[in-house]
Amino acid sequence: MLSGLVFPGIGHFFLKKRIPGILLSGTALISLYFLIAESVAAALKITEKIRSGEIDLSTTTITELAAMQTAADDSQLLGIATTALIICWLVGIVDSYRVGRANDD
Repeated sequence: MLSGLVFPGIGHFFLKKRIPGILLSGTALISLYFLIAESVAAALKITEKIRSGEIDLSTTTITELAAMQTAADDSQLLGIATTALIICWLVGIVDSYRVGRANDD
């Protein structure tokens, strides 16, 4: 359950399977870093446009601009990072369960 609720790979560390834990956690951290970095960069672009007066301060305008930015720039790379994070999470859950069941027997 740790891999499912906390972070991918944590369940493997708990089960003393360090190599799979490092691989899952490392991949998930890299994917998460990329997603956060791109989100912060997009937010900073929008903030700069608000400060300069290019756009007005309304939630509708900001939401539309945020959607356009994520669709325009690195949408394929963001999709790959999101997919990698989800796959790491699912593999972590399934493999931790499998290893845990094998240790119980």
